[in-house]
Amino acid sequence: MRKLFGTDGIRGVANIYPMTTEIAMQVGRAIAFIVKNRNGRHRIVIGKDTRQSGYMIENALAAGICSMGVDVLLVGPLPTPGIAFITTSMRADAGVVISASHNPFQDNGIKIFSHDGFKLPDALEADIEDLIFSQKMAALRPVAEEVGRAKRIDDAKGRYIVFLKNIFPKKQKLDGMHIVLDCANGATYGVAPHVFEELGAKVTTLGVNPDGKNINHLCGALHPELMAAKVKETGADIGLALDGDGDRLIVCDEKGKVVDGDHIMAICAKDLMKKRKLRKKTLVTTVMSNLGLEVAMKKMGGKMVRTQVGDRYVVEEMRQKGYSFGGEQSGHLVFLDHITTGDGNLAALCLLAIMQKRNKPMSELARVMESYPQVLNNVRTSKPIDLANFIDFQETVKKMEKKLGKSGRILVRASGTEPVIRVMIEGEKRETIQAMADELGDMISKA
Repeated sequence: MRKLFGTDGIRGVANIYPMTTEIAMQVGRAIAFIVKNRNGRHRIVIGKDTRQSGYMIENALAAGICSMGVDVLLVGPLPTPGIAFITTSMRADAGVVISASHNPFQDNGIKIFSHDGFKLPDALEADIEDLIFSQKMAALRPVAEEVGRAKRIDDAKGRYIVFLKNIFPKKQKLDGMHIVLDCANGATYGVAPHVFEELGAKVTTLGVNPDGKNINHLCGALHPELMAAKVKETGADIGLALDGDGDRLIVCDEKGKVVDGDHIMAICAKDLMKKRKLRKKTLVTTVMSNLGLEVAMKKMGGKMVRTQVGDRYVVEEMRQKGYSFGGEQSGHLVFLDHITTGDGNLAALCLLAIMQKRNKPMSELARVMESYPQVLNNVRTSKPIDLANFIDFQETVKKMEKKLGKSGRILVRASGTEPVIRVMIEGEKRETIQAMADELGDMISKA
């Protein structure tokens, strides 16, 4: 059983176990212990989003790392993919992101990248837990000149901005395009507006005034209705909504209709196939992606591979099988030829390049796939529930699956980042699947 790590690092309410300064310092010590297997002086990058608790956790992590004789490079607020980029660019031994991504401000989290910019595999996270709870590091105390040092990297944002702009085709510009950009009052507020403006776009910004408490609050990728309303109000060409740590992208077309990650993946996969850059003609996504995406990929002459939920598992599948593109319905898009993790800004640039090249509005491009009706019911729980031993629930699911047949599916899973059971149902008739989702949600709530 995992003691600290979930599907995307460690996450919880800041200053309550496991997101305490004591645990953060021990995590820092454990990461430093692991990277010291290599020769020479060692460095670990630490970045964060805009949460108030980020200062507290940042200092604890840095103290733990330095106490093991490893240096710290502090980059301040920077998107998660930006920290992955800086880690590899500066040849650091690891990168740490202090963020709870799309969660509310009172939560925080710790994500860890290896020296190659990829998130740690389960086995290495288990090693970190073992180091912390076995007390193996307790007696290891470097002294004098062997203690680590911390310094700030003031130009990290600029380096990441240049990297993103270089992804956009050299012969294209965004002149004449009006973009509504919602940064969710998160880590992208100091990066994203510069990227799109410097490429020539007119940018109307939302969510660029973080105060430590308003991250993700009624804005960003989790609340795209704000972006959609502004697009209709201003007559913009497209709306781009990022989440708190900048690794997700949700868009809306020129009519204000929200376009999710599945449609974005279909658009980008089709373009990559035309350019013969979609390796093995395969798109990697998770069990949450709509059946319509699978149908669309088959029509294009490609195929779709599913993994368990979590962008890290999408990336692991891509690396193991040699695929180049994948993502999640929630908006994580991974272009492995460019970067090692989901990147909302990079995904937006790839999408805008396709719009300009084909000279078509987003509403027309989004027709590449037709979504099956899908209902997601998130049921908050006060304690863990073992659904496998909930016989009545399992029998009900089997009856529903039989009724749906091949034209639908049911997925029930516990969230890896929140105390929530997620019930997802797809089918041909929305009324039918909504009733099913409500019934299963009620059964979980009563349990």
